[in-house]
Amino acid sequence: MEALILEPSLYTVKAILILDNDGDRLFAKYYDDTYPSVKEQKAFEKNIFNKTHRTDSEIALLEGLTVVYKSSIDLYFYVIGSSYENELMLMAVLNCLFDSLSQMLRSGSTQAGGLHELSSRQAWATQKNVEKRALLENMEGLFLAVDEIVDGGVILESDPQQVVHRVALRGEDVPLTEQTVSQVLQSAKEQIKWSLLR
Repeated sequence: MEALILEPSLYTVKAILILDNDGDRLFAKYYDDTYPSVKEQKAFEKNIFNKTHRTDSEIALLEGLTVVYKSSIDLYFYVIGSSYENELMLMAVLNCLFDSLSQMLRSGSTQAGGLHELSSRQAWATQKNVEKRALLENMEGLFLAVDEIVDGGVILESDPQQVVHRVALRGEDVPLTEQTVSQVLQSAKEQIKWSLLR
């Protein structure tokens, strides 16, 4: 029997999902047309959640796809690749996403539009947890982090420290016309504070 030889490809990630503890979508980004309609995507997400939310393993093969996943408090994180994809690469993406979000959302104090960069010593000293409420309050950080890690299915970065640093830089350089109201108010508060301290 002749072995199937596949061409190497940079397009390793088919989707990144974050579901809540009921299996409902909080974030989903699909990088190909495996599931072209929202109805098919939601059915796939329900199937993944039903197969994985009660298990302790980290890797599953579902519907011909490799799924790596992790849970934290009330969230489930998934990175999906093809059945022949290297699980370690998919797990590196998952860990980078989880650790980046953990570092960005950990602090109660805000900097750069809700993001706070921590030193590596602080990052390892504190517990790594991401919860639904904090994630929903900082969705812009999630979008930026995912865009820094994966672009069009191609893995760009797997170091959470670099992702946090780049997201913080992108958060600082937003033009006034593209800032949210809360960002504009925060900036105004900072300017008033510094003018009073002079």
